[in-house]
Amino acid sequence: MSSLEGIVRFFQSGGVFMYPLMFILALGTAIVVERVMILMRSRVDAVALWRKLSSNLSSKKFDEALKACSGPHFNKPLHHVMKTGIQGMQMARSREEIQGMTDEAVMEVMPRLEARLHYLPNLANVATLVGLLGTIMGLIDAFTAVGAADPAQKAALLAKGISLAMNTTAFGLVVAIPLMLIYTFLQAWTNRSIDRLDEYALKLLNFSGASLTVGGGGSKPSLETSGNTVESDTREKWRVTPGASTEGMGHAQ
Repeated sequence: MSSLEGIVRFFQSGGVFMYPLMFILALGTAIVVERVMILMRSRVDAVALWRKLSSNLSSKKFDEALKACSGPHFNKPLHHVMKTGIQGMQMARSREEIQGMTDEAVMEVMPRLEARLHYLPNLANVATLVGLLGTIMGLIDAFTAVGAADPAQKAALLAKGISLAMNTTAFGLVVAIPLMLIYTFLQAWTNRSIDRLDEYALKLLNFSGASLTVGGGGSKPSLETSGNTVESDTREKWRVTPGASTEGMGHAQ
């Protein structure tokens, strides 16, 4: 009970600037809780998911692969990216088109992972500044009170006023330091989640490129064949033309 009374006394002695600091603390706590919940819900066993998807895609079972990424329980960012890439493979898109689709899918889910995270360092900075402002205002009040006090009591009143004025700075740092540390942790967690999306999007892209080359590359060889035909026709043309020119020169002679 004594510790609780000490906290209440500490808060009351800080003055009106303690209330904005309490609001900043409450807002920062709400953002942290919301971000942790979002990041925890976005977690998925990526290795197991990729093992299942690669098995289905190797057998051209696109519907089964899509089922593994669809449904109310599969609405996580990695599922969305994989589903988009598989749909591109199902439509026999080129590697460049599939890459564009997966990149767009990653860009769609990134705001969900990064939303409101940048508020935390800003709130920490504001808390520090509000605490400093409270201290300055407290010192002004303390020096004003000392100026009209009895000379014998000036030293005691000044010491008490400075002590009370420092409460806002202390509380501002108490709010700011945890917010900065938590922001660093959440930022690293978010970056790992985005890197995982890029990693498995690249895995799917490489898999689709191999699949198009081996199984669905009918159009690609035909282009190469047509290119070889045009090239051979061109060589044949240049092989015949000199002969014709020589023959023409012989007739002219």
